[in-house]
Amino acid sequence: MTSYKLEAGTAQHIGNRPQQNDRVALMTGARAPGYVLAVLSDGIAGAAGAEQVLHTAKQVFDEFKPGDRPSVERLQQLLRDIVQETHLVINMNVVATQAHAHASFVGLVLTPHGEAVWAHVGDSRLYYFHDGKCLARTSDAAYVEHLVSSDRLPPDAAKNHRKSKLLLNVMGNSRKEPFITFGQRLDLAANDVFLLCSDGLWHFFTDAELGAVTAKSSPRQASEMLINKAGERSQGKGGNCSMAIVKLVKPVLDRP
Repeated sequence: MTSYKLEAGTAQHIGNRPQQNDRVALMTGARAPGYVLAVLSDGIAGAAGAEQVLHTAKQVFDEFKPGDRPSVERLQQLLRDIVQETHLVINMNVVATQAHAHASFVGLVLTPHGEAVWAHVGDSRLYYFHDGKCLARTSDAAYVEHLVSSDRLPPDAAKNHRKSKLLLNVMGNSRKEPFITFGQRLDLAANDVFLLCSDGLWHFFTDAELGAVTAKSSPRQASEMLINKAGERSQGKGGNCSMAIVKLVKPVLDRP
């Protein structure tokens, strides 16, 4: 029995871009009562890739049957299936549309047993805070190590991998399979907060700032403050800004 309730929300701002290429959603599974899936994707050069992420995520999550208590590995496989199926569909669509779509991915599964498992591809991020302190954050450090070991890439070149489209870690890259990193937390408690966001948000804040804002405010209030502040700091030149905030709060006890 968990000792918290969920407060959650999503928010987006187009920034100075001509269209919104990010997509974000909170989902419940048709066959998984008590489970929640948060998904955020940043479409590159268009929204098609991010749209496919959400479509595939909904399909895969609706087919998920958790049983009594699925293992961490099974929850990781759920997220891996979303990434791999999306990547496959995007590349298949290239043949028909002659248009290349790419997308990042951040996915978070929360179970009714006080567990969280997440997966990450690309430059969107997930943050995990407790009492405003950042205890975990996705990064590309593991991907850089992967490039050095698997591609025999010189470390200096790997550190600058963002400058090369051939090395881009996204779904829809026909030259490379997406490299997925995973994280987990198996003892969730009140005052935990998860933030999923695109680079149009995290680029303008420190971990401490994000932790403080999400700790002190409701998801709706926090998202409004962060979007406004990102707009100020970007001086009107920021890109698409999207986020999902999932906050674990103490339940209000019924008074006699």
